[in-house]
Amino acid sequence: MLSNQLARGGKLNRLKAVWRGGGCTLGAIVTMPSVQVIQVMARSGLDWVVIDLEHGVIDLGALHALIAATAGTPLVPLVRVTAGAAWHAKAPLDFGALGVDFPMTTRGADAEAIVRAVRYPPEGERMWGPFYAPLHWNLSMQEYLDCANDEVLAIGTVEHIDALETIGEVVRTKGLDLVFIGPGDLATSMGLKGHPEDPRVVDAIERLEAVIRPSPVILGGVARTPDQANAMIARGYRALVVGFDWSLLQRGIAASIDGIKRGGAQ
Repeated sequence: MLSNQLARGGKLNRLKAVWRGGGCTLGAIVTMPSVQVIQVMARSGLDWVVIDLEHGVIDLGALHALIAATAGTPLVPLVRVTAGAAWHAKAPLDFGALGVDFPMTTRGADAEAIVRAVRYPPEGERMWGPFYAPLHWNLSMQEYLDCANDEVLAIGTVEHIDALETIGEVVRTKGLDLVFIGPGDLATSMGLKGHPEDPRVVDAIERLEAVIRPSPVILGGVARTPDQANAMIARGYRALVVGFDWSLLQRGIAASIDGIKRGGAQ
């Protein structure tokens, strides 16, 4: 078992250590209820996954299996929930997730609710019931309870045009660890759905970056290519989504057959 001292020292959540050292962590979004896909991802160089309950086809039984499949691997399991209600965070955390990402984080009040949802009292409102999380991390129940508030990440996704006016109050929220900028929904909220590369969306993202970057909150985003990822890291990003499970599979298959001359009528 890990000791309380080791857990409190940040040994449980290795992402925090990388960020303290100024490094960037790479992850992917999981939408499929496939333990096998998670097992492959866990040994492919990723630092974390966000298991997606908002848009993925994953129920709570599958969620537990996916989180359990990361045990003993370098992969840190995070979960994106469907809405901002605090009760959505209960099961993911009790199953062993080391962070919960709430969509549509627009105001300071949203960020405060995120922090309260993932922290035990007195810092928050999370209730007792971590039956599986201590098992996942090879801790006793008390060891887990003692370190959970320090190790679990409070995460928000900023993805609406209204956040341009309120991002300052979001990142000033004590206890908020990480903010992702979501280009897809941001573009949609601007009437530009499907066009996150539009200059107006790019400008909005740069305005959000300018406020998040100097704050205590880790800046996260989405990189579609290695060149884009490197440019974003140079701008201060420390957590990057490099793809979805489905898109990584699709890109891998496409790359594997690219250039093959099949012949015959297609």
